[in-house]
Amino acid sequence: MSTTYYFVIVGTNDSPIYEAEIGNSIPESTTAKKDEYKHLNQFIIHSALDLVDDAIWESNNCFLKVVDCVNDWNVSAYVTPSNVRLMLLHEAKNEERIKLFFQETHELYVKTLLNPFYELNSEINSSQFDISTRKIAKKYLL
Repeated sequence: MSTTYYFVIVGTNDSPIYEAEIGNSIPESTTAKKDEYKHLNQFIIHSALDLVDDAIWESNNCFLKVVDCVNDWNVSAYVTPSNVRLMLLHEAKNEERIKLFFQETHELYVKTLLNPFYELNSEINSSQFDISTRKIAKKYLL
């Protein structure tokens, strides 16, 4: 059984700075169908932002676990001390592996912040960041 994950890093100004579709359960039949899935995933993640902001006040942890459920999809969130939200849309519930994925991805994001040419809240276009994120996902999620 293959499953799909949709991972987004949301900056402090509520705009996505990185997004990745991980897995391959979305049918390859048409690109229009894939665009529909992408827009639906973006909508679900965006609608969960308010729930993440509410959950921040109820927990002292960075990992907030599942903050929203839409049909069979769950939205898990991880909030950095600087209020950048790492959000994952997924079907399977495996909180420990998702937590490890978030922690390693957060470390990768911090390394990106240390780059003097990276501007806070700007889109991350680095192919190396994308490759590393996908390796981390393969390690923990797939």
